[in-house]
Amino acid sequence: MRRLLSTAVVLGAAATAYRQLVRGALTLDLGVGRSLQPLGPVSWHIAASPEAVFDLIAAPYLGRTPRALQHKLEVWVRGTDMVLAAHHTPVRKAIATTLETVRFERPERVEFRLVRGPVPHLAESFQLQREEGGTQLTWEGELGTDFWAIGRWWGKRVAHTWEQAVRHSLAAVAAEAERRAR
Repeated sequence: MRRLLSTAVVLGAAATAYRQLVRGALTLDLGVGRSLQPLGPVSWHIAASPEAVFDLIAAPYLGRTPRALQHKLEVWVRGTDMVLAAHHTPVRKAIATTLETVRFERPERVEFRLVRGPVPHLAESFQLQREEGGTQLTWEGELGTDFWAIGRWWGKRVAHTWEQAVRHSLAAVAAEAERRAR
């Protein structure tokens, strides 16, 4: 009976830790067995100027967050070229919340650094480069996890979900930038 109870406690604790990890409420950052993996690069051509694309990306962070984005983005601290923001992303039956610093270098770069989330290390950027007919927007980054093989397994899962979220967000940015440019 004790063995069954001990197993139930361990499994319950593991399930709770997993849920907290997925939601971004628990970050394990021990630096033990750290593995890094690249994110991207992924590029989009957007038929709008780099300034217009940059302004569209930066507006919800540096200005007032639109009502339509308030369930996805919560700016905690706002400066002139840097913010601390919580991002809320649906993941299966939960909402993952990440806390990130976002730095702006007008009009060519937006950098994100994870402060709290499902992995101990994540840095990414959007680079905007003028090209004929608009802007080349490139997203790339680096994701780091601890604990050797199990960390690499977890990192691949997080990277896949993260890339889907970025692709979805940037598709919306591209569509709106092109709509405004017309």
